[in-house]
Amino acid sequence: MDLTGKRTIRELAADLAAGRISSVALTEQMLARAEAHRAQGGHAYVSLDGAQALAEARASDAARASGWVPSPLAGVPISIKDLFDVRGQVSSAASLVLADAPPAVVDAGAVARLRAAGAILLGRTNMSEFAFSGLGLNPHYGTPRNPHDRARVAGGSTSGGAVTVALYMAAGALGTDTGGSIRIPSAFCGLTGFKPTAASVSLAGTVPLSRSLDSAGPIAHSVDCCAILYAALSGHDIGAQAPALKGLRFGFTLDYVGTHVAPQVQQAFDAALDKLRQAGALVEQFDFPELLELPTINGGGGLVAAEAWHWHRALLEEKGAQYDQRVAARIRRGQQQGAADYIDLLDARARLIGVARRRLAPFDAWLMPSVAILAPEVAPLEADDATFFATNGLVLRNASVINFLDGCALSLPCHADGELPVGLGICGLAGEDGQMLQIGCAVEALLRGRGKE
Repeated sequence: MDLTGKRTIRELAADLAAGRISSVALTEQMLARAEAHRAQGGHAYVSLDGAQALAEARASDAARASGWVPSPLAGVPISIKDLFDVRGQVSSAASLVLADAPPAVVDAGAVARLRAAGAILLGRTNMSEFAFSGLGLNPHYGTPRNPHDRARVAGGSTSGGAVTVALYMAAGALGTDTGGSIRIPSAFCGLTGFKPTAASVSLAGTVPLSRSLDSAGPIAHSVDCCAILYAALSGHDIGAQAPALKGLRFGFTLDYVGTHVAPQVQQAFDAALDKLRQAGALVEQFDFPELLELPTINGGGGLVAAEAWHWHRALLEEKGAQYDQRVAARIRRGQQQGAADYIDLLDARARLIGVARRRLAPFDAWLMPSVAILAPEVAPLEADDATFFATNGLVLRNASVINFLDGCALSLPCHADGELPVGLGICGLAGEDGQMLQIGCAVEALLRGRGKE
């Protein structure tokens, strides 16, 4: 019997509680799926930790039998992005540069919280090298392919994590998001991803990309799944209860994030807005012209390049030839920034956060397409640097706005059945995580045909 397919974390928890499944059986089946995926040439996992995962599953079943169930995640298999420390394992960030680094002595903060919640850690997932791409290409460990069309990317940088969830090789994935690295693969793979307020989830024990913009969060099959994982990761159980949509105010803007949107993406986004209006929500266009300043603000590589250069400069000097050269080129842009440039970036960010508070004050949430285009095909991106960089910039554009504004955001599937996935971004500012998750539950129910006014 298939124990893994099309079940949310809460459904799996109910099955475990009722004795319909065991953690061992669930873990075995997900490991078997993962092994079969690898045998067929898939690249979702960099490494599997089958023996340890089964040992944890046996311990979880024994604990449950004695009455100890620490959370809904108890006994549920989760995949871990290959930049989080897991004790005894190497955190290589899917690079060759760190492949021979010493194993971690302790778990990363986020991993420790998942372990304390009783989750089973299945293995380390593939990603864009050092998390520096929204496309998910990796020349060292192979590129995870989109589960809906293997000719297309899964999205990055948490590419492997999204594929493990989409193909039921994990019930959820722990990822990071610096400019959309949770929401982009969620949108491309038809999943739900949540980028929390950066300060709400510990980044201790992770390979950093940008200390100002990095955040950690989940990819899963539903908003409720993301809320369960967020509660474990942050210690804040927000109780993602769906509010009534009638009377909620949603804003969308054509400034910056509403331009150059692919027709199918625009169609899916517009259809989602129409459903919200029909449910009694107030959906209003607003102006946010200050967003048009972002290309100029980040023209020298932005905070990501500056902060990545700070972390990588010694490694690039020692092992530069071992990097994905597209990643190395983006990091080296930070070398051209001086201290005054960096302070200007911080000041510009603070100013735009203040503007965003005023612009978004009338609304319960800000809506946008999570990504402006459909998942692109792999071959043209691999073949041509110009195509890669132009596509990468467009893919990152919308999602990265939320990181720059220190916000939080969900991506929900909003495409029609049978079409390539499209993500609906439900966005808020710092500290509004609970509100976005609760609103997301209501919007998700509506989009899935279960909504109430």
